[in-house]
Formats: sequence, structure tokens, C-alpha cells
Amino acid sequence: MSLLPARGTPAWVLALWILPLVAPTRGLRLVAAVTAAAALSFFRDPERGPDGPGILAAADGLVRDVSRHDDGRWVVSTYLSLRDIHVTRAPDDATVVAQDYRRGAHRAAFGNEAHRNERLAWHLQTAHGPMVLVQYSGAVARRIVPYERVGAEVGRGARIGLIRFGSRVDVALPTGAVPLVTVGMRVRAGKTPIAGVAAS
Repeated sequence: MSLLPARGTPAWVLALWILPLVAPTRGLRLVAAVTAAAALSFFRDPERGPDGPGILAAADGLVRDVSRHDDGRWVVSTYLSLRDIHVTRAPDDATVVAQDYRRGAHRAAFGNEAHRNERLAWHLQTAHGPMVLVQYSGAVARRIVPYERVGAEVGRGARIGLIRFGSRVDVALPTGAVPLVTVGMRVRAGKTPIAGVAAS
């Protein structure tokens, strides 16, 4: 696991590591160290690679929905708890062709009203066709931090952003892609294949 925090980690989290050094008593030093470790644990960013071929999970967490849209494309929705790693990764080799940021509410990310939350939609062009990835903030999450911009070429499993605290990520798969996951499964970003695609 990487010892470095994720890009986009707030400065106050990094500053917590100073507290154990300046706390006046052993008890306060212990409390400060535990607090700093817990905060940095949320912003951890391990190195990892894919477990197999296909379209990869964009987020760590629990698959909350696998459903088909009116246009026939499948959508895989993943809920991230506070214990999950919150770095979002590219599901496939792609070009970022558009980003659509919208302000919104901060409802619980696992609920049916989360689609009204603050969100950032990534429109990706892949060798298998267009794909849309949407990062949603949650009741606690207050900021989505993109690492890439429109025009960027991103590799399969590459880090593309961070959602601070509990959140949700939806991936609208390319036409013809078939889900490999079901509701209730746990997936890992950049590691777990969530859909199979026909060979090009």
C-alpha cells in the first residue's frame, strides 16, 4: 500500500500529523496520533492492478444497483462508505471528451435521491464506445476533486479523481457491454472487472 496520501487530500488532514509532536501530554499525543491515523486512512491510495480483462470498477465499495437504461446500456452503481478508498479510477483506456459539473443536494449516497446530489459526470470515449462515469457527493462529502480535464488520455485503472468522504459512483457502460457483477458484491477500483466487452 502506498504510504503517500491521495492527491486532493485537504491540508488540515496533513497538518494533523504535527499535533502528536506538539501536544503537551502523553495522553493528548496519543489522541492526536490516533486522530491523524484515522484521517489519513480515509485518504489512502494503494497501488494496484487489474484482476482480469474487461471494464474495471471505477470505485471501491458495494454494488448498490445494476440496471438497464432505456437506451439498452447497463449502469453499475457503487456506494462508497467512509471505510472505502475514495480515489476514482478510469474503467478503461479512454479520452475525456466532456465533463459536466452540477451543484446539488448532499443526501445519503446510498439512497434513491442521491441522483439529485452534487455530481461530476465524465464523458469518456473508449475503443468499445462511449462511456459515462458520474461521481456523486454524499451527505458528508462536500467536494469532488478531478485529477484530469477534457482532452486527457487516461489509461485503464488510472487515478482520475477523488471524492471526499461517503459517496457514490455510477458507470454507464458502452453499448454491448455485459455486467459481471450483481447487487451486494464488493468491488475495488482499478482492480475488479465489472463488465465484459466483445473483442474488437
